[in-house]
Amino acid sequence: MEIKETLTIHANENDKGKRIDKFLNELIEDATRTYIQKIIDNGLVEVQGKKVTKSGNKLKGTETIIVNIPEDEVLDLIPEDIPLNIIYQDDDIVVINKTPNMVVHPAHGNYTGTLVNALLYHIKDLSTINGVIRPGIVHRLDKDTSGIIVVAKNDEAHGKLSEMFKEKTLEKTYVCIAKGIFKEKSGRIETFIGRDPRDRKKMAVVEENGKIAISNYEVLDESKNHSLVKVRIETGRTHQIRVHMKYLNHPIMGDSTYGSGNDGADRQMLHSYSLKFTHPTKNIEMIVIAPLLDDFKKAAKSIGLDISKIENNN
Repeated sequence: MEIKETLTIHANENDKGKRIDKFLNELIEDATRTYIQKIIDNGLVEVQGKKVTKSGNKLKGTETIIVNIPEDEVLDLIPEDIPLNIIYQDDDIVVINKTPNMVVHPAHGNYTGTLVNALLYHIKDLSTINGVIRPGIVHRLDKDTSGIIVVAKNDEAHGKLSEMFKEKTLEKTYVCIAKGIFKEKSGRIETFIGRDPRDRKKMAVVEENGKIAISNYEVLDESKNHSLVKVRIETGRTHQIRVHMKYLNHPIMGDSTYGSGNDGADRQMLHSYSLKFTHPTKNIEMIVIAPLLDDFKKAAKSIGLDISKIENNN
């Protein structure tokens, strides 16, 4: 079995008594419990140098765990007639306004209901650079973050788009509803982001073992207890905007991971609103905008925020 990635994970006192399959399921992004149990059964998980044989083994809280992630299975993904909101399409790219509650691509045994399944149904040609599991996928958004996803329809476009993301030559702008009133109405946040040492399911602003993360924010409107905020990111770290808003003590409305959740929104009110980039083959500057989705509009209206200020700010 070909190994795609090897993870080294350290358990601590807080993990004592947890089942190893449940522990790994919490830490490995997009992994199902069934998938974790499968790789344990295949001898791909080691604790203190010994292969784990039972998914129900309990942790002592002091272990070093090695997890070998196998190459994705080569299988026929099922095209699914899931509606797509296509903003723009030509022979090289398609731009989608992704809805919340949608994972971008299959991973770790979860092969249905993703954006890729929908793309396979609606789009005839997709690039092959990322293989059968991620055809056309150049970048991603969190499951419950809505907005712009650019998909490549051929390998030339994919390669050039990937280079733009790598070299940070695109301009990515998000809008969010954050809790509280900002003392500074605009600013630049430059920190390191890495795994939260107290909860490895989360990311956090850290002083070491992190990567540089830069976000520029501007408050567009305020209500009694919330702010409508535009955020332009210069880097694309995991959960970057959500972590940076929490760092400023203004977590995003509805964010159950970095805020309190249960505050009038069913998901984090974060939307990838606009993308400015050079078309990968036509070599012309493009600006694509993903209109706000109804749940974002409803949440903003319920707390007295004026979303028209987003359009007026462009």
